[in-house]
Amino acid sequence: MLKPLEGKTVVVTGSSKTSAVLFEIEALGGEAEFYPLIETTEKIQPDDKLKLEQAQNFDWLIFTSQNAVEAFLNKIKRHQLKRSDFGGKIAAVGSKTADLLKEHHFEVNFTPTVYSADVFVSEFPQVAGDNPGCLFLRGSKAKETLKNGLPFELTEWTVYETHEKLSTVEPLIRLIQSRKQPIVIFASPSAVDVFAKNIVPIVGWQNAKYASIGHITAARIEHYGAQVTYKPTNYTMLAVIEEIRMREEIRHDRT
Repeated sequence: MLKPLEGKTVVVTGSSKTSAVLFEIEALGGEAEFYPLIETTEKIQPDDKLKLEQAQNFDWLIFTSQNAVEAFLNKIKRHQLKRSDFGGKIAAVGSKTADLLKEHHFEVNFTPTVYSADVFVSEFPQVAGDNPGCLFLRGSKAKETLKNGLPFELTEWTVYETHEKLSTVEPLIRLIQSRKQPIVIFASPSAVDVFAKNIVPIVGWQNAKYASIGHITAARIEHYGAQVTYKPTNYTMLAVIEEIRMREEIRHDRT
């Protein structure tokens, strides 16, 4: 029996956090390729210990990515602090972000109904309390959605940096040139920007199909005039794979 992704090449372009789905793609008969267009590194500063001490006094700590959680955990370990040193509540955007916090014994007190920053700013004020002290642990390329959208003051701490990973550009160009309509998955606007700047001038947008996690990432693809073929309502990598599977099964049935 033909598997739904038989003969399809599916490219994952996010950081190493998104590479776990490769075996799911292969289980569905697809050729899974991992070409990360971005990479993240913890931002280590001389005042990290002071920032950690200040973090203990906030009502809420806000995380919108696994990378921020990992950087925070690294800092706690490096400065020999404990989970119990942080008495504030936790807000997390994304199921994987929440899972990583829970795995390290942090209780997650709030997640938005849709894993997106713009939904977070509309729902979080209803549970945050009156004039809460909130610390957003962010990446260097995080948008201003939270800072501009929340109706109270937000303190920000950049705990990790996002960089272009240009070493994968040439191999990805060759792959797109040698495969028929590969499916390229984007998990962030940052990865879309790297693709648009470094790869599209060589291969164009028309030689692949595109999948996105989240409507912000989809909007970034469409900003460049490209079409998003696979856009699940649940903003996770597994949901993207499931969306591709369902769409390809329907296509097989029609043919």
